[in-house]
Amino acid sequence: MGKLSNEELSKLLKCIGTDPRVIIPPRVGFDSGVHLIDDKYLVVSTDPCVNVPRDWFGWLLVNYAASDVALFGAEPEFCTINLLGPPSMKAQTFHHIMKQACQAAHDVEMAIVTGHTGTYYGLSTVVGACTAYGTVDKSKLITPGGAKPGDHVFCLKPLGQEVAINLALTRKVLAKKLFGSEKTQKLKELVPMQSCVREALLLAKNCEVHAMHDATEGGLTTALNEIAEASQVGFRIDFEKIPISDEVQELKRNFRLSERQLLSISSTGTILGAVSPEGKEKVEAMMRQNKVQANDIGIFTKDTRHILTKNNKSKSFPTVADDPYARILSEKL
Repeated sequence: MGKLSNEELSKLLKCIGTDPRVIIPPRVGFDSGVHLIDDKYLVVSTDPCVNVPRDWFGWLLVNYAASDVALFGAEPEFCTINLLGPPSMKAQTFHHIMKQACQAAHDVEMAIVTGHTGTYYGLSTVVGACTAYGTVDKSKLITPGGAKPGDHVFCLKPLGQEVAINLALTRKVLAKKLFGSEKTQKLKELVPMQSCVREALLLAKNCEVHAMHDATEGGLTTALNEIAEASQVGFRIDFEKIPISDEVQELKRNFRLSERQLLSISSTGTILGAVSPEGKEKVEAMMRQNKVQANDIGIFTKDTRHILTKNNKSKSFPTVADDPYARILSEKL
């Protein structure tokens, strides 16, 4: 379930031709592409949306793609939207989702340009796809491949919060059992944390931020490994500095998650940033001012090893993610 393995994805991309106007073509670990338009770069990202809480479907649909554009340093400006469903899908469902999408686009100041809506045999639920794009000055483009040795690894917003939020929305009885009624209600109100747009654009204003990546599918494991591979650097991460909420710790205990699964837990909205030593204090101050949780969890290194330290002991960081998202959202305790 989810994305193809990096090996299979690399095979899939081999047939794509080259074009001098394309600055960043489809590439493993890059959630956006970039092409030249006049004297600027146009950043483009497309994302699916399926099996998410229905009351937030349209909002998530828009923010998934808009977030990927913002993580490359560009303000999301325009988007297209596709909504597909089974023949039994009522028009009212599409209307409901589209209202959410329109509000989401308005909130990030992005215009909806075109799209497609229809019902088709072979589908059993609603499926959405959004393509977002925006321009950025050539000198201000940020990619996952820009991390440098000595850069600090910043983690914005807690790991795994997406899973706790979606559990509260879709499995209310279980959520109340695990977190209590009050925390479950508060979690339902935190869906906007699953957007990276605001925080990514704040980071992009700082020229000392060299790379950004969200920690969605595969969590910290996938995001860190992809930044390191794209940037040809290593890293050393301090486990104790990783921000993990009480709710996610509760999920770890009740679902008996391994350390690897905790590091791999899907964390839509969480951002990893490579920040120069000179920019560290400025980024920390900016995030405090904007009430964004930002943790310095390690450093990128010239040594290409991927190291995790815990209790003053070092070991290899996981190379392959084991994301427990689907199990947590479907398994019975």
